[in-house]
Amino acid sequence: MAELVFFSGTMDSGKSTLALQTDYNHAARGRTGLVFTRHDRAGAARISSRLGLETGAREVDDETDFWQVVAQERHGGRLVDYIVCDEAQFYSPEQVEQLARLVDEVEIDVFAFGITSDFRTRLFPGSARLIELADRTEILQVQALCWCGRRATHNARTVGGAMVVEGEQVVVGDTATSEAVVAYEVLCRRHHMRRMTADAARQRASAGESRLDLP
Repeated sequence: MAELVFFSGTMDSGKSTLALQTDYNHAARGRTGLVFTRHDRAGAARISSRLGLETGAREVDDETDFWQVVAQERHGGRLVDYIVCDEAQFYSPEQVEQLARLVDEVEIDVFAFGITSDFRTRLFPGSARLIELADRTEILQVQALCWCGRRATHNARTVGGAMVVEGEQVVVGDTATSEAVVAYEVLCRRHHMRRMTADAARQRASAGESRLDLP
């Protein structure tokens, strides 16, 4: 039986690495698949891992219709056994529903990889729909760590080095907005709520403040 499986975790938990490994494992067994991504750090139509692995992929945009893509492949005589979807948090709820339909009606396995919540701790619409529809939701076992050593559970956005909790939901990291660089960092809940990034903690430490004095 085909399945829709959502592999979820924070940044740095190995989602893209697992997506690449999943594609490799299935292709090595003679299965034919399609690989998709959206807003990858390496640029359009690429899946990249922080470990240095990278491969080509099909870029998803607002107009992508997975049902039509598979229909075109089949019309051209190309079998589709599985689909790997990286950065699935950026897909629309309608696109997630298309993936679920492919599982149920065409018996295609769909493996989706993504983070659940944004820098404001709010669910991405695509991730929310995946949680609602997936046959299984798997939490990645590789734990990303906050600067304090605790398990990282939240994604933080920094602009010019300062943590922010307002702004557009989707902004690709390591980009320049005016003169400010947008970057991301994983934090435990305690330090996300305190807006205490690694850089802010270092500044406090250099000023002689103990961790017990953090607000």
